Amino acid sequence: MKIKRQRAILDLIKKEEITTQEELSEYLNRMGFKVTQATVSRDIKELKLLKVPSEHSKGSKYGYLETRNTNPASHAMNRLTSIFNDTVLSVDYAVNLVVIKTLEGMAQGVAAVLDALNDDSIMGTIAGDNTIMIITKSEVKAKELSEKLKNLLNFSN
Repeated sequence: MKIKRQRAILDLIKKEEITTQEELSEYLNRMGFKVTQATVSRDIKELKLLKVPSEHSKGSKYGYLETRNTNPASHAMNRLTSIFNDTVLSVDYAVNLVVIKTLEGMAQGVAAVLDALNDDSIMGTIAGDNTIMIITKSEVKAKELSEKLKNLLNFSN
């Protein structure tokens, strides 16, 4: 839900001149995202949004640096890389399952980002406190995914 909400925020600031967090909250709530001002504030910080001069008024609006990659899929991959490097301890596979070991309490966050990638080789994820089990369609897919994740981490194979 968080990644979908943040994707919606990026789309909104491209299309609308949003000048306050309250205004952004109203747009999101109308779109079906039940958010508070605190949630919007955290999203703004995570997305590294900033106030930029408005084209249509003397004030400012939310925007981002043009050099910044705002493609939601790339944003999700950047977040995945960051979360992985900070929290994942190991990646391995057996038959059609990939198992990821994380620091205590981090498995569900990593699994949420994996789910948001919409990788067609992932049928589903199950996360505990420090372990994620990924179900794939075949052993070949499990091996490929395991190698891809290890490369992301620069783990030795």
